[in-house]
Amino acid sequence: MWLWLGLAIVSEIAATLMLRQSGGFTNPGPSAVAVLGYTVAFYALSQSLVRGMFVSTAYAIWSGVGIAALALIGALFLDERPGLVQVAGLVLVTAGIVTLQLSSSG
Repeated sequence: MWLWLGLAIVSEIAATLMLRQSGGFTNPGPSAVAVLGYTVAFYALSQSLVRGMFVSTAYAIWSGVGIAALALIGALFLDERPGLVQVAGLVLVTAGIVTLQLSSSG
């Protein structure tokens, strides 16, 4: 179930990065990658759930890791500098993910 969740996260990150390149879905190549990436992400997320992961845990990890990874990618490669409040938000998201994982057995 963890491999499926990892695939869901990587696919969602790739798809989200392609949204900017898609030009509002006017550029066919990045648009196709975005649609395919989201399709794989949702399928993989569903597979992690079918295999016994709790919905709250899976979704928190999927969305939280995606948010944190995209913020880091944005800061490192896309010249998107997060402010103090945004960094604090990322810390809170991370704390929430850890708390959910520690309190669940799924």
